[in-house]
Amino acid sequence: MNIWVDADACPRPIKEILFRVAERTAITVTLIANQPMTVRPSRFIKFIQVPSGFDLADHEIVRRVSSGDLVITADIPLAYEVIEKGGHVINPRGERYTQDNIRQQLTLRDFMDTLRFSGLELGGGPAAMTSKDNQAFANQLDKFLASR
Repeated sequence: MNIWVDADACPRPIKEILFRVAERTAITVTLIANQPMTVRPSRFIKFIQVPSGFDLADHEIVRRVSSGDLVITADIPLAYEVIEKGGHVINPRGERYTQDNIRQQLTLRDFMDTLRFSGLELGGGPAAMTSKDNQAFANQLDKFLASR
């Protein structure tokens, strides 16, 4: 099993949790992004930079993910594709996307996009990450890894 990270939008505290997990479990964590980033030196932590462009990092994750791998992303369409390939997904707030809930999440996301594109003001984006969110992520990640 590998852990793949949609790294452009992944908060730093979540990356730090993943780096500690990589060292503790000897599971490879690979960050994929279209922006350069620094990762701590480790044989279990890798970084792949893809060219800038719409969804190129997402496409690279889907291309590389195997059944049973874990992907960390808040991107619902990416999560859907990963689950279709037999992968697992946890978002940075600790919510696990599964076969049972991903279609509902995708439908809601598409509906909200339709409202935004029609000119309806829906407020800002998601709330800022909190320490509770970081803890929820760490708990869900530990629960997932314990089940493997």
